[in-house]
Amino acid sequence: MNSADLARYIESTDSISKPWLLVQLRLKKLEERRVDLSTADYMSELETIHADLMKLGEWWVGREAEAFGFEPDDES
Repeated sequence: MNSADLARYIESTDSISKPWLLVQLRLKKLEERRVDLSTADYMSELETIHADLMKLGEWWVGREAEAFGFEPDDES
């Protein structure tokens, strides 16, 4: 899947508010531009994306079904 396909998927599923998919899109776009970037520029952009991903924290807690397509185990 290329970035255009992923963008269409995000758009068609009304997933613009899902930050984990937007990170995936940024990674895909970076991957596609890799040959045009120096190693330093590539690593810098990758580090920025990683930092943004880490800022999301445990965004999935309480949203497991939406995020991963299944219900969390009932531990009660």
